[in-house]
Amino acid sequence: MLSEKRLKQILYGIAILAIILGVYGFYSRLLFGERDVNYGSYVNWGLWVAMYLFFAGMAAGSYMIATCDYLFHLSLFKGTGKYALWGSVVTLPAALIFIGFDLGHMERVWKVYLNPSFSSLLAQLVWSYTLFLIVIFLSVWAVYKENWDLLKPVMIIGLVLSIFVSGGVGALLGVNASRATLHTAMLPAQFPILNLSSGVALMIVMVCFFNVVGDEQQRRRLIRLLSSLLSILIVIKAYFLWVDYSQALYSGVPEAVDAVNLVLFGPYGWAFWILQIALGMVFPLIVFVQNDTIKNQFLFGAASVFVLIGLAVGRTAIIFPALAIPELEGLAEAFTGPHLNFDYVPSLMEWSVTCGIVGLSILSFLIGIDYINFLKKPAGRS
Repeated sequence: MLSEKRLKQILYGIAILAIILGVYGFYSRLLFGERDVNYGSYVNWGLWVAMYLFFAGMAAGSYMIATCDYLFHLSLFKGTGKYALWGSVVTLPAALIFIGFDLGHMERVWKVYLNPSFSSLLAQLVWSYTLFLIVIFLSVWAVYKENWDLLKPVMIIGLVLSIFVSGGVGALLGVNASRATLHTAMLPAQFPILNLSSGVALMIVMVCFFNVVGDEQQRRRLIRLLSSLLSILIVIKAYFLWVDYSQALYSGVPEAVDAVNLVLFGPYGWAFWILQIALGMVFPLIVFVQNDTIKNQFLFGAASVFVLIGLAVGRTAIIFPALAIPELEGLAEAFTGPHLNFDYVPSLMEWSVTCGIVGLSILSFLIGIDYINFLKKPAGRS
């Protein structure tokens, strides 16, 4: 089994390598705009939007976990809140970079602040995420200063915002009435569950790999509780998948049926069956229900990493198929040219940017737990 020190060395290496691989993507996006992306007028959301959903969800879910320590004062979570908050600190900015790079004119983002239309779900989300980011940093500051009187009301606001932005993202997708696969009332309800799943999985990774809980008995009890909770959330997620896909197939609506078939049996069917289902759901469930494996914390941590990978793949399964089906028959043949293609595959530049942002997130997390003093201090008041 890898020691914590050795694991950190490996992760530092992976993070630095990922950042180096991301240099090309950052250079291309900032200098040439969206010239080298593979999405366009037909498929106008791609890999970056899916990763935005994943990282923003991880930030919201991680904040929900932090409230178990600092708002609800659950003794089993004592000392974990600051690490959950740090998880939000490093993942939400990553999400905002992803969605910022996806914008055609990043410099125009100020308009949604100075001239907003609050009847727009997009404007509501921009303002909510901005407030959520401020609340996250304010929460970290309150913990750092041990200002518990300030922390409680801030955490209440943060919890409300974390739930709101989770459902709001689903609503933003769901109001697309022209997209049969997105226009479903269940979509906004799924995202809080998906986000909480990512927050729980991230906390298991922290507890298993980074020794954020010093007491051995507390650590094992916490892993058992979190893994049981994550097992329930995985089952709920499986139920959502079944409802979505079975209803789409049973409805016989061509666009919905084609999109589901694309997920299950299309070019990326292997990602759905292997990464999302087998490794992201079945394998973790097998690990979590085995009581005799609780001593193998590395296995629990690895299973949680696979859950996170499955959740990331799941976001692509929401975005990619929904936009891969022409809204009008013959549209793909009527107009052709650069960025007019329904067969979306992320470009090298898109993957490069993704590697760079993921690398920055991992590096920021490691630097925080290694060099920021308040994360090293014994647990304060809970």
